Amino acid sequence: MSASSQYHTANRCYNDSMKKVSVILSHLSNQPQFKVLKQQNCYKKYISLLGAKWQKAIAFIYIKNDTLFVAVTHPGFKMELNYNRDLLKSVLTQLTTHDQECEMLKAQKVVVFHSKYHTIEKNEGNATTIPYYNELASSDFDIYTEDTELKEKFEKIKADIKAQLP
Repeated sequence: MSASSQYHTANRCYNDSMKKVSVILSHLSNQPQFKVLKQQNCYKKYISLLGAKWQKAIAFIYIKNDTLFVAVTHPGFKMELNYNRDLLKSVLTQLTTHDQECEMLKAQKVVVFHSKYHTIEKNEGNATTIPYYNELASSDFDIYTEDTELKEKFEKIKADIKAQLP
């Protein structure tokens, strides 16, 4: 066999035996130790099937002992979802019948509760922002007080002004 045909045969065998990333990921996701990840994916699908109003209201869900537990972000949503338990159950049964990956999600009862946990992360403002203006105050002022607590506060104000100056 010539060198070019050996290269060609080796290259073809290498390419045919290579698995695609999607095949590897689907194989890994079907492993029993990753069952929780598959459930989380189904929970996300379930929440996405609900209306936009309910998507904002639900913090998280889980199923335990044939009971669907729905955590809401505000107590007001709890009353509304209690009235719509049939809707929650019907959407879950439709998901399990139409999506084969989510067949394990079965629930006979629905329990709605308020949770302090919120899935939506709130961006807190950064205290050390760069001002888009020049500092007009100057830190060269005298402090005429004998109160030590008040004097410390003014010293802190001086330090803050110095930090803002270019």
